[in-house]
Amino acid sequence: MPVTSEATTTWTGSLAEGSGTVAFSSSKLGTFPINWKARSEGSDTTTTPEELIAAAHASCFSMALSHALSENGTPPERVDTSASVTFKPGVGITGSHLNVNAVVPGLTPEAFQTIAAEAKVGCPVSQALAGIEITLEATLA
Repeated sequence: MPVTSEATTTWTGSLAEGSGTVAFSSSKLGTFPINWKARSEGSDTTTTPEELIAAAHASCFSMALSHALSENGTPPERVDTSASVTFKPGVGITGSHLNVNAVVPGLTPEAFQTIAAEAKVGCPVSQALAGIEITLEATLA
């Protein structure tokens, strides 16, 4: 059965001077501020569409990797993933870099590399981002 997830954004003003908020239907955390300056110059206090994509990519990949490792008979004790999504003004989103560190008893580093690479390709968010370069650094703790 398909599941639909939802987020809502309210924006006021022009692109350069305006601002907005984004909220998730499942979250009681409230709204998150967004604006062009944060997106084009970076910010520690304001989210961006790319940060939201990075969150989706890191969580999806972690789930895909955990599943693949379990299917291999080597379930992970822990999977820590970060995703870094790059945005270039005037060009768009140019890439996503996954960096994963996992604790997986009984698995060789070589096998981990193979399974992680397959999980990167099989992750539904990776598939949705097929138009950009996706890179992976995978290490066992």
